[in-house]
Amino acid sequence: MIVALTGQKGGVGKSTLAICIAAELLARRHKVLLVDADPQGTARTWAEVAAELGQPLPSVVSMGATMHRPEQLPTVGQGYDDVVIDCPPRHGDIQRSALMVADVALLPCGPSSADAWALAASIDLINEARSLRPELEVRIVITRKQGRTALGRSAREELTKSGIDLMKTEIGYRVAFAESLGAGLGVTAYAPRDAAASETRALVSELLLWERRLAAPEAPGPKAARR
Repeated sequence: MIVALTGQKGGVGKSTLAICIAAELLARRHKVLLVDADPQGTARTWAEVAAELGQPLPSVVSMGATMHRPEQLPTVGQGYDDVVIDCPPRHGDIQRSALMVADVALLPCGPSSADAWALAASIDLINEARSLRPELEVRIVITRKQGRTALGRSAREELTKSGIDLMKTEIGYRVAFAESLGAGLGVTAYAPRDAAASETRALVSELLLWERRLAAPEAPGPKAARR
């Protein structure tokens, strides 16, 4: 399964979530490739810290706006169970490239109205990709949610108006996420009993349900029955 963390808005936790998803998949004994497509290089820096501290980590490579070419990610990714792509905000060419190879596109989105409004540009890119690849699965995942606020409680209702389905799992605004990166770990290893770890495990389990569906042979449909 290839999962792209994408979206035009910055500051919604794409890089952190990409790293934590990749680290949790690795903890579940998957062979994981983490693609750092963000010029800021957060995933690469995290990998360097992890290596210096002797922490287990997935393979990490840098790719950009040509990752969809046959000799790049389609070839490099063949040796892995799962690929997680950390896309940068605003770089539409890189996001388009990622969407041309992804099985699932996750759109992290904060709980505010401004976050919801910023989805419009991201959805335009998604629709462009789906016109070429209608099989692309797309889901919004709510991030940085503060559950006891009115804003947090209304986030799901507001984002449903976008027309894109939402992941059941929501990611809260948790200090453990930031701390885990500095320790060269994913949050499920850094703070296994923290709510951040529980949310990450739930999100990965939800993604793996999609992986099983993608891997399952397609049931014969009416067209197949007529052959």
